[in-house]
Amino acid sequence: MRNSKGFTLIELLIVVVIIGILASIAIPKFANTKEKAYLAAMKADLRNLVTAQESYFEENMTYTTSLGTAYNSSAGVTVTIGSVTSTGWAATASHNGSTKLCRIAIGPAAGGGTEGMTTCS
Repeated sequence: MRNSKGFTLIELLIVVVIIGILASIAIPKFANTKEKAYLAAMKADLRNLVTAQESYFEENMTYTTSLGTAYNSSAGVTVTIGSVTSTGWAATASHNGSTKLCRIAIGPAAGGGTEGMTTCS
């Protein structure tokens, strides 16, 4: 009688196939989670920009396109302040890991959209 220890080739192939199926389910869910994190970072940076702009407005009675060291965006996020008037402003945020763009506007710059609401598309 032969005393063999270990796994057969069929058993190992079945394990590899099961791992492949699990990976094919998990990888898209992980990619979706990363996209949600990028969007959350962009939205948070735009909300922080609102606070910085309102602080600047309180001191100078106008909005600005350059907040200097009063505002810094997160790693990988690029925030661009677009149109600025004495009564409002608009800004966009993008992330180098995402193709989506988030927008926010305050005052007349909202252009009919919901003022102060961050939208991503």
